[in-house]
Amino acid sequence: MKRPHRGTIFVEDAEVLSNEGFDSEQYVLRVRAARLATAARPGSFAHIRCDPLLAMRRPMSVMRTDPEAGWAEFLYKQVGQGTRLLAQARPGDALSILGPIGVPFSVSASRSRPLLIGGGVGIPPMVFLVDGLRVHGTEMNPLVIMGSEVPFPFRPRPSQILVPGMPEGTIACMPLLEDWGIASRLASLAGFAGCFEGYVTELARSWIETLSAETRAQVEIFACGPTPMLKATQALAKRYDLPSQLCLEEYMACAVGGCAGCAVRIRSPEGPAMKRVCVDGPVFAGDSIVWDGD
Repeated sequence: MKRPHRGTIFVEDAEVLSNEGFDSEQYVLRVRAARLATAARPGSFAHIRCDPLLAMRRPMSVMRTDPEAGWAEFLYKQVGQGTRLLAQARPGDALSILGPIGVPFSVSASRSRPLLIGGGVGIPPMVFLVDGLRVHGTEMNPLVIMGSEVPFPFRPRPSQILVPGMPEGTIACMPLLEDWGIASRLASLAGFAGCFEGYVTELARSWIETLSAETRAQVEIFACGPTPMLKATQALAKRYDLPSQLCLEEYMACAVGGCAGCAVRIRSPEGPAMKRVCVDGPVFAGDSIVWDGD
């Protein structure tokens, strides 16, 4: 049986370049990891040893890479022992990184209006994906919608990029994407200035409904975030008959396909199947995922 992940996952001793803290115990970690920076693709992740004395690694989506400079970035939130120890890492410290792991997103040239939806720690794959579209000079016209119920791990600012179909007053954007010339909008129920008051999928639906049939036919949805958000995204794609790719978040032990502890139910051409999020995913066709309770 062909195992496409074999021979593509490396163990690398990375050097911490920066570990910047933001509100609500969020951090952006940048490490020098040349092999990871070269091989990672949008949607792939790394398994990071947060401390030399901590046996279990933690899976983290890659947010950005610079293959020429040899660095990679991750966004994470301090929620337990591992990430608490990782938050103490300082420039010059060494981290053992296993990666890149997983099936990445696949962008179709026939769909020129990618809609990227990221929620919370599901934001990094969206940044990585749109960075790839930008760097490779594709003829895409993406829109990125991000949501958070805690302060964003960046300082939002009013966008100067016009997005027809946006609800009045929805003007907050991610500065990094704005500087790249990429349209983005933010959503939250926390009352942040300039953000859409509601869920990311509600904002996405509001925008989709303003599109002509011709423009809507150019849309493909890419998303990563908590399970309720991904369920809503799947329903949104189905409602408007749009293709979608969802990057799943799941607890992992080995992260290389050995333990199968991260298996999810998938509809496949051969029938129902259990697939491992780590190496068979984390990206799956949106309409293939069977949620618990379905």
